[in-house]
Amino acid sequence: MFEFEIQHRDGRARVATFQTPHGQVQTPMFMPVGTQGTVKGISPQELLEIGSQMILGNTYHLMLRPGEQLVAAHGGLPGFTAYPGPFLTDSGGFQVMSLGHMRKINEEGVTFKSHLDGSMVLLTPERSIGVQEALGADVIMAFDECPPYPAERDYIQQSLERTIRWLERCQAVKSREDQALFAIVQGGVHQDLRQHSLDLTLPFGTPGFAIGGLAVGESKEEMYPAVAFTAARLPEGKPRYLMGVGHPEDLIAGIALGVDMFDCVYPTRTGRFGYALTDEGRLNLNSSAPRRQLEPIDPECDCYACRHYTRAYLAHLLRAEEMLAPRMLSLHNLRYLHRLVERASRAIAAGTFQQWAQVWAERYFQQAVPAWFQAALAAGASVEAPA
Repeated sequence: MFEFEIQHRDGRARVATFQTPHGQVQTPMFMPVGTQGTVKGISPQELLEIGSQMILGNTYHLMLRPGEQLVAAHGGLPGFTAYPGPFLTDSGGFQVMSLGHMRKINEEGVTFKSHLDGSMVLLTPERSIGVQEALGADVIMAFDECPPYPAERDYIQQSLERTIRWLERCQAVKSREDQALFAIVQGGVHQDLRQHSLDLTLPFGTPGFAIGGLAVGESKEEMYPAVAFTAARLPEGKPRYLMGVGHPEDLIAGIALGVDMFDCVYPTRTGRFGYALTDEGRLNLNSSAPRRQLEPIDPECDCYACRHYTRAYLAHLLRAEEMLAPRMLSLHNLRYLHRLVERASRAIAAGTFQQWAQVWAERYFQQAVPAWFQAALAAGASVEAPA
């Protein structure tokens, strides 16, 4: 049911198909984030039109409101949201980390205050899996602890070892065969701790593996060696998911290193603040210049906003605080990321990914390509087995 078949390789980058109960997707892919059961401001029909393949739902938020049983009464997230394609649900671990002083972690699980009404809630591995089974996602995530950055090495080690014990409990209670449980590799930016986590995680043999605990405050220079190290040691024949990562440069660097799946709130959040993603970098439609520009956001883009509206019109809508502006910018930004991975996939299939990525980066970074990005491309060009 969850067959993963690699079709093309170029260095470590690869194009594959991943079969799920709600349809086949092609990787690499970017997953829009539908935290509350909706991608903010975008309809399911629009998501399909721009090429979205899998949507991310949030266990923590949907458990608290409206409650997983109401979602289950609709037949799960596809019936609840009217998006007919595959879903992935996170475990709630990242939200627990972000609660900070509002939560307490022990071996049983995490006790936290609801951000809605202040009531105390206990989230355990068993509860996380139960909620995710009720939500009916195709891919569900093992309950984990995502340590904050920075954190002491000893704490990161204790945390990743507890995550393994929680993974064992997740597997023990998982009952639905039509859901793929992905394990999460932790270890922060420390390669030896990443290896320790890999040694403990890989024997579980889950249908896919996620790289967690990154993009939580560390620099790109710290993050990408950890991505390269971990991705190179994950099974070749299973999907690899880099959690919470979705800036354009992150997608290209991650794809180079063999990552298949990405998610992030960045494209919709930045759209709501008036920014548009382009190959030349981020365009600020709040600034004065776009108010007089009669061209689309991106003449190469095929989204509804770029086919119908000028920069001047969208800048006017922003200044007038009209709802259409953040909707259209969010739509464009999502389509930009989908187009970006589509272009990367074509380059991988043609065996020209490294050249294409270098040309893209020189344009995007305006000739000042950072060293961390170059290092990621170089690591991705090597197909040697890791030591």
